[in-house]
Amino acid sequence: MSCVYTLMDSPVGVLTLVARDQHLAAVLWENERENRVRLGELQRDDQHPVLQETARQLGDYFAGSRQTFDLPLAFTGTDFQRDVWAALLTIPFGETRSYGDIARQIGKPQAVRAVGAANGRNPISIIAPCHRVIGACGRLTGFAGGLPAKQLLLKLEGGQAAQLF
Repeated sequence: MSCVYTLMDSPVGVLTLVARDQHLAAVLWENERENRVRLGELQRDDQHPVLQETARQLGDYFAGSRQTFDLPLAFTGTDFQRDVWAALLTIPFGETRSYGDIARQIGKPQAVRAVGAANGRNPISIIAPCHRVIGACGRLTGFAGGLPAKQLLLKLEGGQAAQLF
């Protein structure tokens, strides 16, 4: 399956928006770690409707006028990863959860480390808000976009965790 992409300037750097067919498949970071998200061959398409709508909604989010996203998503991963990513979508704007909270939510309370690994491979950053997941003691932990980006996103949402960094 081939994917198309476009680039978007944002307060957290240039984002690469990727669509597969008529679904959003990824939001990637400017300094993305190689193979964090495997997508196959990418072709640029700045006119793809899903990518244009994603850019519009992300623009609204960064402007402070959007708290939720309404986009067709195509997560590609294991069943466990998809369970974690689905749980991310339930975290309300401006709130945070711990890795343990997510593990309990998906019915695997002992899988805290695995939840962290799945969170780190979340292909649809910001939209599936992996930035809202923090360490058990309330500290900001690893983030594919970097801790400064995580802090900025949490501050944008008014999350108290941003104060702990």
